[in-house]
Amino acid sequence: MDSRLLDLLVCPVCKGPLDYNRSVQELSCPRDLLAFPVRDGIPVMLVEQARDQGLNIHNSADSPSVSPAGNSTPDRGT
Repeated sequence: MDSRLLDLLVCPVCKGPLDYNRSVQELSCPRDLLAFPVRDGIPVMLVEQARDQGLNIHNSADSPSVSPAGNSTPDRGT
């Protein structure tokens, strides 16, 4: 992937910098713990396509979950 392109890209969630992992072809956001795939040299910057790199320790039956876009979703008690 072109390093000039990497300098221009930011995380679509927090607008922070991204780290490129060449061995797994991913752009990672250290703040949001999301990894965005790079397919055929093209970064896929869709939150829906991102891989969650962290453990969601706040997701319990008592607390609302948070989507990658940062929106709270109520627990429906399922």
